[in-house]
Amino acid sequence: MREDTPYPIERLVAPFSYLTMGMAGFIWLIIGLFTKAKLRPFLQYHIFQSIFISLAFAVLSIFIGWLSNLASFIPFVNKLVAQINFLLNMPLFFDYSILQTIIYIFLIYLAVTAFLGKYSYIPWVSDIIDQNISR
Repeated sequence: MREDTPYPIERLVAPFSYLTMGMAGFIWLIIGLFTKAKLRPFLQYHIFQSIFISLAFAVLSIFIGWLSNLASFIPFVNKLVAQINFLLNMPLFFDYSILQTIIYIFLIYLAVTAFLGKYSYIPWVSDIIDQNISR
């Protein structure tokens, strides 16, 4: 097996890390800490990227919610914000909203590329992760 080819267990942990919003990767990091196992770059990249994406998603959700609440006090703007919020969150595809569908497609893309043993690229995020892991 070549040095840069991920092991089968790594090809399973990496996609599950995306699908669980970083939780499976975090548990794998804790297991690696107790067993003193060194993570290979492929798994390191995907675990850190999944954790970063989940944290960024949480911060963005809180910020957008805060802005939406703040805009609800402004006359005329509150109607526009309520309409946009309704359109983005109403069930559309199999009881999933537009935002949920976009997020799930994004997570499936990341999980599939990780399962195939490739490094998925997300502008700006992947660059940050690349700079902070040792490949």
